[in-house]
Amino acid sequence: MNRIIRNTGILMSVAVFFGLLFSFNLSAQTHDVTLTLHLRGVYESKISILALTISKTFKPIVEVPGIKDGETTKITIPKDKLPGEFVIRFDYKENESSTPYPSEKNIFAYQQDLELWVSPKYCNNGDSTRFQTGELENATFVQFSKENGKQKEKIGLLQNFLMNYDDTGSKFYQQGIKEYEQRRQSYNQWLSTMSEKDKALFVSNLYHFQYIPQISLKGNETDRIHSLIDHYFDGMDFKDPLVIKTAELNKWMDGYVNLYGQLSTTTALRDSLFPLAGKTAIEKAKLGHPLVYGWMVDYFFRGYESNGITAGMKILEPYTNDPNCLTSKRQEIERRLKGMETLVPGIKAPDISLKDLEGNMFELSKFTTQSRYTLLIFWSAGCSHCVETVDALYPWQQQPETKENISVVAVSLDETESEVALWDKKIRVLAGWKHLHTTEGVRSKVASDYFVLATPVMVLLDSKTREIIALPNTLNELLKAVQ
Repeated sequence: MNRIIRNTGILMSVAVFFGLLFSFNLSAQTHDVTLTLHLRGVYESKISILALTISKTFKPIVEVPGIKDGETTKITIPKDKLPGEFVIRFDYKENESSTPYPSEKNIFAYQQDLELWVSPKYCNNGDSTRFQTGELENATFVQFSKENGKQKEKIGLLQNFLMNYDDTGSKFYQQGIKEYEQRRQSYNQWLSTMSEKDKALFVSNLYHFQYIPQISLKGNETDRIHSLIDHYFDGMDFKDPLVIKTAELNKWMDGYVNLYGQLSTTTALRDSLFPLAGKTAIEKAKLGHPLVYGWMVDYFFRGYESNGITAGMKILEPYTNDPNCLTSKRQEIERRLKGMETLVPGIKAPDISLKDLEGNMFELSKFTTQSRYTLLIFWSAGCSHCVETVDALYPWQQQPETKENISVVAVSLDETESEVALWDKKIRVLAGWKHLHTTEGVRSKVASDYFVLATPVMVLLDSKTREIIALPNTLNELLKAVQ
């Protein structure tokens, strides 16, 4: 049996390797792109180029400081980031003594070198910022967006009218539905024509997201939501790997998940509907390119992990065993699934050995408290959801009757210098908690022992036995556990 498992792992690794090799050849870029930037209208600016990451955030890949008004700088966008969507960030000073102020401009880059004349204060104003004559990607997308807005406006007005009309059985209403459907189909055909016309450009991959799916206008609101869900993926080409190189895919999928959110009137219903959302979307993407298939698994992993939806995490397991699924989260998913099996109520919590704020070694196995419960919270001051959780938890725990009942050990997984500075500032208003910090974040031993992949994570212990009582995802779940 072990030999079979090992061989399967080798086959999977080979499949992933050749799958990645194949996928990169689909959009192989033979050269870097040079961005020539002419700065004007400010005293000075630092210029940064931010690229889209696997986690769907923009992070700096190039930084050029100290560019003065009237100067020109050349910035290289490396070919391994192309084609793609980028952000140009300006941290500019209006005069020599000014504090730097940020502004950002989104651009697209593919095969063509770019030249941009820009005033950072008005970087998104066409009168103050322009590309060279003959530039294709950005000029085409601007033109498409203008025409798209005009076409969608008319359909949107008709849809709003139909959704608010009171006599849904009238002939007039039925004629309105017929007119809407004709316009919807005509618009989607226009999208297909534009996609074909601009198929040599990277920006044509963004046209997919404008598709208007079929919607039932005869039923109630719930019927309409179900209709949108059923037809949400109708206009998407999952066989095109370039769709994952734009931030629009993440926003578009958020729209899909939000439809399920509108149906989730309770937490229990949410925890059953969101796994269904994931399975449906992944099965659709599975029929497309392996990179898109893997991206979809990654997307739902992040959502299930951050919201503590264990049922959703379980539906991801078969996809991690599929060699055609080029997920970047295979190890994290397997680790979380192992944690769900291993870290459960009734077992003794793993020991923690970290230095406290005074420089003394804290060991959970030797930690004594008069409180009935010990709450471990793994968090990061650089995580907005963590801060919201801590801000709700602290005043509740500090109430005299609660404070006697629950002691809190807060483990910071902050890594960067800026995050640690935020943590150092935040804990000053969190007196009474035992504060610990590990510099290695989610890669640390303590995070590994507790299978922490994303923060916040709470673990409620019996203070005497150190046995796990509950793994609450919210303050409400914690309240129920200690009642």
